Amino acid sequence: MNLYLLPSRISYDPTRYPKYIPEAYCLCKGCLMGIFGEESLHFRSTPVFMPTVILRRTPACAGGRYVYTEDYITIPVGCTCVPEQEKEAESANSSIDKQEVKLLVGQNKPSSE
Repeated sequence: MNLYLLPSRISYDPTRYPKYIPEAYCLCKGCLMGIFGEESLHFRSTPVFMPTVILRRTPACAGGRYVYTEDYITIPVGCTCVPEQEKEAESANSSIDKQEVKLLVGQNKPSSE
């Protein structure tokens, strides 16, 4: 898996701590491959997310200070390359996945004896 760091945008929220959080974004639709770094559309750039904890300011005050609550968010921290699937393979996999789900659901049903 190729993981590469990218330029970032700064997300700002005055009710959050930290107020400023850098967020990565993918520059290309495809991926840079080969010895000369040419873009390949056989792969697509996909963001990689990381869960993180922030503090969110509430409307309440205690002792003249803001009250914060813990909150979990996901932040894009980089991009990776994933193979681009052909439409035929994608639809075949989709129907296989649906059949697997039906089988799993059928196994989990209680038997009526």
